[in-house]
Amino acid sequence: MTEPTRPQTPAEAWAAIVEGNSRFVSGELAHPRQDIDRREALAQAQKPFAALFGCADSRLSAEIIFDVGLGDLFVVRNAGQVIAETILGSLEYAVEVLGVPLILVLGHDECGAIRATIDATEGKMLAQGEFIHNLVERITPTVKEAQAHGMHHIDEITDLHVRDTINEMIGRSALIAERIESGKLAVVGANYKLTLGEVHEIVVFGNIN
Repeated sequence: MTEPTRPQTPAEAWAAIVEGNSRFVSGELAHPRQDIDRREALAQAQKPFAALFGCADSRLSAEIIFDVGLGDLFVVRNAGQVIAETILGSLEYAVEVLGVPLILVLGHDECGAIRATIDATEGKMLAQGEFIHNLVERITPTVKEAQAHGMHHIDEITDLHVRDTINEMIGRSALIAERIESGKLAVVGANYKLTLGEVHEIVVFGNIN
């Protein structure tokens, strides 16, 4: 089996993401690198071409919506894609140890975590779980900032949350900031449209052209 050419640069990695999503949207899926040979070839080591930090929503199955295979993406997810030390450690591992040239931070429309936070700011949140409330508290500053600037639609707030998430990531991880500055890494923030299946770019740090 011939090993597939791995994207080496941020631009190549982003192009692979865009092309895969286009196949998913059109329904012309390639289902690449999902066979027995690929599984066996990966048994000893992985070399993904991108890391994805996204919402845990069941409709955002990364390998499906980007039409990639085993070993292509290093995926880290939680509800509402909220930064935490474990998230930063995982992303730094992807960058420093695995050598990914791209991090994609992926939100989506009608996000339940964002909706819960909006409800909480209006005194209408119903969930009782302690750690659900902890997660909501982490998103609350973004929701309040958005509302202070006249943004009340959930998707506007989600886009701002993606931006805030990336700013926090870069601000807290010297490693990620340095790799962006050196041109070895790019970070893209994007929003996934549930009905259309499309991924729309929101913000870019680094060079993907």
